[in-house]
Amino acid sequence: MTMARGAAGVEARLSRASALDTLRTVLVVLAPMVARGVIQRRPRVVALSDRMDADRRAVALLGRLRDRYGAGLLRLRLPGRSFVLVLSPDDVRRVLDGTPEPFATANREKRGALSHFQPDGVLISHGAERTERRRFTETVLDTGRPVHGLAGRMVAVVREETGRMLAPVSGTMSHSRETAAATAVLSWDGFAAPWWRLVRRVALGDHAADDHELVEVLTALRRDANWAYMRPKRRGRREELMRRLRAHLDRAGEEPGSLAALAATMAAPTTAPESQLAHWLFAFDAAGMATWRALALLASHPAAAGLARDELAGRDLGQPHELPYLRACVLESVRLWPTTLVVLRDSTEPTRWDGGVLPAGTAFAVVSAFCNRGPELLADADRFAPRLWTDGLWTDGLWTDGAPPAAALVPFSAGPAVCPGRDLVLFLASTLLATLLDGRDFRLLPPARLDPDRPLPATLDPFRLRFGVTLR
Repeated sequence: MTMARGAAGVEARLSRASALDTLRTVLVVLAPMVARGVIQRRPRVVALSDRMDADRRAVALLGRLRDRYGAGLLRLRLPGRSFVLVLSPDDVRRVLDGTPEPFATANREKRGALSHFQPDGVLISHGAERTERRRFTETVLDTGRPVHGLAGRMVAVVREETGRMLAPVSGTMSHSRETAAATAVLSWDGFAAPWWRLVRRVALGDHAADDHELVEVLTALRRDANWAYMRPKRRGRREELMRRLRAHLDRAGEEPGSLAALAATMAAPTTAPESQLAHWLFAFDAAGMATWRALALLASHPAAAGLARDELAGRDLGQPHELPYLRACVLESVRLWPTTLVVLRDSTEPTRWDGGVLPAGTAFAVVSAFCNRGPELLADADRFAPRLWTDGLWTDGLWTDGAPPAAALVPFSAGPAVCPGRDLVLFLASTLLATLLDGRDFRLLPPARLDPDRPLPATLDPFRLRFGVTLR
């Protein structure tokens, strides 16, 4: 994969969209994101978005706006809010590298949403509190280390829960080897329940494996969070979530080896560990979708599946491994189908840009699909290209092959506020994929279809993905 150059003659500047183009942006880009569920996905709307390939429409519109107004920031005419779209890679880097000052993660819309279930979460904190909570989060999640310090236990949990995931499939195979390809089917429902057990055990400990009510309470609050400030906060329900998380933290000392056990030894009054755990559980839901879509990519790209098997050959999969190729496949899953639909920052002071000054409190919106898929920013953006990550072409937001940076890929955001759980998610996802692929072939079943010889869809509904599974 190579970079695509920006359109010739496009000059970066600070522009204001017309009222009509603002309306188009709201209808084609922003409203579909909100309808889909920014915090808790709405399956029916996700299915409709898939059928309409909604993200391709959004990327195409943003590309036209970039050609019309220039490659800089684009101000939208929204009442009561200074709001800009970030359309150039240089500006994306400036905003993300300038976090938390002067571009704060505690954006107004984000605070309105996330405070429904994590009132003291690091993403909606600022100043000294954010610094302390970020340090706490990075320590517990082992940010920057490809293999977490608790990796040995995590691998054991992954293997046990993968066995649970595949038990119905294996039972079908044992009864009818001849018809296994037709009858051994793994669906989202068969994946999601063991995934959540895995998450609860990794995050909270084995005693939380069957705490389904915790996830139900979190899910209800996340549905409220989709409405941000428009939905009153259910403080009683939120306190119930915090109480359940505190109980798990209190028990964590009796059962070492979980994130909660680590958090309990490091927590201070300002770190608000319950809110951080609530966010980790929320983020693990997105990680499951990314893993599931990565499996779809491998199941539909035989050459990539072969390279993945080569990486696993001769390894003891009962032990932790970094697995660079499978990690790259997960990164590609998130690049192609972002789990964070838009990255938001609010400026804490007036900021000068080409052509003017934006006031403090301006919202800066980085649309993930446009950064990761914009054809004028990245050539072959609609192809499955793990080599972007395995060949070292792209590292922490920079091209390393000497070419001018024309794109800004943000699968896990970037800069000082890059997702602190990035390495942990990639480790767990790649370990799960390795366990699934060990001795099995996966085939993507209709209605989904990912053709390696054609551009991949810009929107992919994870809930309808199904796989035929056969033993090798």
